[in-house]
Amino acid sequence: MAALLRGNWSFYKRCSRHVDIMMASCRSMASKTPVGFIGLGNMGTPMARNLLKHGYPVIATDVFPESCKELQDSGAQILGCPAEVAEKADRIITMLPSSPNVIEVYTGPNGILKRIKKGTLLIDSSTIDPAVSREMAIAAEKTGAVYMDAPVAGGVGAASLAKLTFLVGGVEVEFNAAKELLTCMGANVVYCGQVGTGQATKICNNMLLAIGMIGTAETMNLGIRLGLDPKLLAKILNMSSGRCWSSDTYNPVPGVMEGVPSANSYQGGFLTTLMAKDLGLAQSTSTNCQIPIPLGSLAHQIYRIMCARGYANKDFSSVFQFLREEGLQ
Repeated sequence: MAALLRGNWSFYKRCSRHVDIMMASCRSMASKTPVGFIGLGNMGTPMARNLLKHGYPVIATDVFPESCKELQDSGAQILGCPAEVAEKADRIITMLPSSPNVIEVYTGPNGILKRIKKGTLLIDSSTIDPAVSREMAIAAEKTGAVYMDAPVAGGVGAASLAKLTFLVGGVEVEFNAAKELLTCMGANVVYCGQVGTGQATKICNNMLLAIGMIGTAETMNLGIRLGLDPKLLAKILNMSSGRCWSSDTYNPVPGVMEGVPSANSYQGGFLTTLMAKDLGLAQSTSTNCQIPIPLGSLAHQIYRIMCARGYANKDFSSVFQFLREEGLQ
């Protein structure tokens, strides 16, 4: 009988521990305030889903209703426009394609700033003109809200795995509040300085990325034409001084690496049209600053031509295919 009682007591304690853990988890989720999320594209949807995984209630919207269904099925509340999101959330993240989209979402007739609550924290993870970020910060400040720019590096794969890098610009005293949310979606959250510096950092990074990818594609194309096996060439480059991210992590030649867009007919990843957009931002910013970027300008021209030749919706590493086809003409 005593053994039976001891067994029952042990079972009871184990059950109690499980109940305590479950109750603590529920209390943690209940204590987290809702987060607004606007822009549910290839990047925004996995980012918002990671907030849900961390127990944050998400209130979201997108201009395309069909983009909302996946996140709604994951537990998010979907509303009709950015202004409605602003009424219900005092922390809002936006992930949008371009500067005009950001201006519309923040200041348009149904924009965030039309119904925003005083003290709301606004985090824009779009990649846009740094000057537009500064304009949005001024407009937000007039309503009593705080705006920070936090563009990302890492792409769709990193967004899905919560391994993005966030480049944050804004008032430093607000950085920790932003970091609390951004660490749910990324592995690195870096403070870059005042509003607009996050965008400036992202533009510089993507310009170098584009130049490096074109250089890798040219090199691989030349080597293949000279009779070299592409896998062997990539292996040698990656143990030599020519090694770079485009050669060892995101090789643009089909068959050299698995799990990258070049292994999947250049589907997914970072679209050529978006790279052309980012290079355009670098071009206009450099013109305003009177800073020469000859290679950046050439990269911009190449990616614009690619868009016109049918590559707009392929990954930007398809520059290898573009150069190869150009050489066959």
